[in-house]
Amino acid sequence: MRLAGILLVVIMIMGGIGYWYYNDTQARMAILQENNAKLNTAVELNEQTISSLEKDYANASSELASLNEAYTAIRRQNQQLADKLQQIDLTAAAIANAEGIERAVNRGTLNAGRCFELLSGAELTETERTAQNGIAFNKECPWLYDTYKSRGLLDPTPAD
Repeated sequence: MRLAGILLVVIMIMGGIGYWYYNDTQARMAILQENNAKLNTAVELNEQTISSLEKDYANASSELASLNEAYTAIRRQNQQLADKLQQIDLTAAAIANAEGIERAVNRGTLNAGRCFELLSGAELTETERTAQNGIAFNKECPWLYDTYKSRGLLDPTPAD
């Protein structure tokens, strides 16, 4: 009987340890499942962030390429202007035809100022809206004609 009592106590102790182990394991599993859910959420957020960053990088690269193309075009236009100015002896031309040079410089200055206005978002005049080519649009910045034309801001019908 004594052996049966000792075995009963041992079985109860083992049952208690088993019960404690089961509860402890279940609590740890719940914590691990909660941590796993948080980890999955973090992984999804990281993937979305990476996707967004890749998209932003692609947009920035595209914008940089566009700006580099525009910069190259501006440099080319500046070089064309510099080449034209080197071909002209302004001093001799001013001495020979002072009034003509003055009118040309004043007109060029007005046209160049209008280029800045257009680049700053100014409304097109009727003459600019109905221009049929870049020179008729503005002699100092004829490249803007193509920009406005591609946006559909110019009158497609020729002026009467």
